[in-house]
Amino acid sequence: MLNVSLVLTLAMFLLTFINAQSIRIPRNGRDISASVAVLLPVRNEAANIVDLVASLKAQTGISDLSFYFLDDNSEDETCQLLKREIAGDKRFSISSGELLPEGWLGKPWALEQLRSKAKADYLVNIDADVRLVPRAICAAINLLIDQKLDFVSPYPQQIAKTFGERMIQPLLQWSWLSTVPLRIAEKSGRPALAVANGQFFAVRQSALAAVAGYSASKTAVLDDMELARTLLQTGFKGCVADGSRIATCHMYNSWAEVKAGYGKSLWAAFGSRFGSLIAVAFLFITGVLPLLGAIAGFTSGFYALEFVIISRIISARVSGGRFLDAFLHPISTLMLIYLIIYSWSARGKIQWKGRTL
Repeated sequence: MLNVSLVLTLAMFLLTFINAQSIRIPRNGRDISASVAVLLPVRNEAANIVDLVASLKAQTGISDLSFYFLDDNSEDETCQLLKREIAGDKRFSISSGELLPEGWLGKPWALEQLRSKAKADYLVNIDADVRLVPRAICAAINLLIDQKLDFVSPYPQQIAKTFGERMIQPLLQWSWLSTVPLRIAEKSGRPALAVANGQFFAVRQSALAAVAGYSASKTAVLDDMELARTLLQTGFKGCVADGSRIATCHMYNSWAEVKAGYGKSLWAAFGSRFGSLIAVAFLFITGVLPLLGAIAGFTSGFYALEFVIISRIISARVSGGRFLDAFLHPISTLMLIYLIIYSWSARGKIQWKGRTL
């Protein structure tokens, strides 16, 4: 089994290295003359709304840029704060969310309502906890245009402060940097190779319309991934990009929030219980077994541990993470395995933004 671990971790190290050299990076580039609409559904985001609006107001490089907010029945001061912050700025508009129809989840429904209002060549989704550098949206659209893509998802740098965040959040980028051949995925258009993050997602309006908008992912807990798969399956092209230079995201503030956030969605990440079981086995073989082998004095265990840690260090360099946390990878792996199991046990019970998922 240790030989299997050695082969897998070596392959992951090599793929991470290759992806680190070839991943798409949004650049500032030229100004954009095409119209761009940013869609922002918000629900109970009073803690984020002031900084979010300031980040959006600072955007430059696009002459025809508009921001569409939808207050998705917030129960806090989100709407009041939002109205105060955007007062007098004609680029911003606010609408109230309609009742959630049967067969839809909250975020896809909110995005679909906004899509019906926005008239632009390109649509961009930004989550409320994302912060952008001044030309971030311009850089994302430039990448999409220059590479002749239909969608692009610049992956923000994940801000992690508490120990629980630091153990889990870096695994987001590492998981696809070490397992998905990004350039092949971009050219092949295979849905199975899709990688996307709804924190920052830019798409041609014509491509989105061709797949009936966000109805393509209306029942998906991981709506970003489902939308990317649908676009690829329909023949459109797109990819994930390194957005760490243009965007940051601080998703959670504690282990309790990490547990709830991942608990609501990890059960859906691997397709089925069997898929989750395969994922758990893979994580154990590549993340925990090497340490056990190294402790037992097996050379193959030591090298396997070295390969997986180096892959994490490369990922940290690409994504702007802490490289020292890479050395705690076995702990990160055990915590992620726990979250996968917890997600299945808590399916249909977890409250997120006041709704049960």
